[in-house]
Amino acid sequence: MDHLLTALKALADETRFKLIQLLLTQDLCGKALAHRLGISEAAVSQHLKVLKEAGLVDGGKRGYWTHYSVEKQQLEDIIGELKRMARQLASSSYHCPRTRPVNKGLKGKEIKIMCCGPCCERPVKLQEKPEKCSPEQIKEFHGDVTKHPCEGEKKEGK
Repeated sequence: MDHLLTALKALADETRFKLIQLLLTQDLCGKALAHRLGISEAAVSQHLKVLKEAGLVDGGKRGYWTHYSVEKQQLEDIIGELKRMARQLASSSYHCPRTRPVNKGLKGKEIKIMCCGPCCERPVKLQEKPEKCSPEQIKEFHGDVTKHPCEGEKKEGK
């Protein structure tokens, strides 16, 4: 998991993403990459360092220059892991996405987005008020908590 996070962080930068796109077309040296991206060779070097540490790029000497290439197997592994996570998400049981952030209302006042309106009332089992949920229902839809997480709070807009 740490490797996946490192790779995704490396790819999250626009310049590094462009470097990967260029290197997928052909192996290039730092000078050529800098010229194509319109940035300094030093900047390219720093970005390549991050990509190499993430295992996404490798460099090999060709005469005087070092040419860089994409570690395609690493990209395929990342894609595979993301697909696995997507399948796991699709097959997992329903859980309340309670951890949504606080939003600002029209007048700039902070309002909490409640989970009971949009998500908990969908399952037939939880159409009652939070106070009427059984411990089994709470555990099934909210995980290991002692009481319903929405208990005592008002729904947005009501």
